[in-house]
Amino acid sequence: MLAYVFRHWPAEDADRASYEARLLAFHRELAAAGCEGFLGSAVYRIGERYEDWYLVEGSFALDPLNEAAVGARARGAHDAVAAGTGGGQGSLFRLHSGVPESSSGEVTWLSKPAGEKYPDFYARFPPDAVLWRRQLVLGGPTEFLLEGRPPAGLTGETVRRELLFG
Repeated sequence: MLAYVFRHWPAEDADRASYEARLLAFHRELAAAGCEGFLGSAVYRIGERYEDWYLVEGSFALDPLNEAAVGARARGAHDAVAAGTGGGQGSLFRLHSGVPESSSGEVTWLSKPAGEKYPDFYARFPPDAVLWRRQLVLGGPTEFLLEGRPPAGLTGETVRRELLFG
């Protein structure tokens, strides 16, 4: 499973409630449009910013997802939220372990310590830990996202996110 993650924030002059309403309307339209390989989406509020998570079966689903996002059904909703967006950054993540659930809670953005081998890094986590790894270095804050707090000896940026849709 892959996740296209879009971190974004409203423009300075945007009304937050209106921005959120337009954002959720877009996700409802995208869900109704459907496309091959698209498993669903979730929207999280993290402080003043937002994260949109688009889950897909594999990379083959990215083109159809992009087409659906700006296709006839969702275009108006997409353009409405895009007009109020101050900026954003997208990343692609692959699920390494665990079973993700759309829910509010803590997540930690972290990086593998320099010099540590990947098998040793992965061994730090319980097998059911929901761990996502960034792919193709397409941006994003760090290499990994862990749903929850990191094991002892690992540090990162832990934030609380609130599920708005999904």
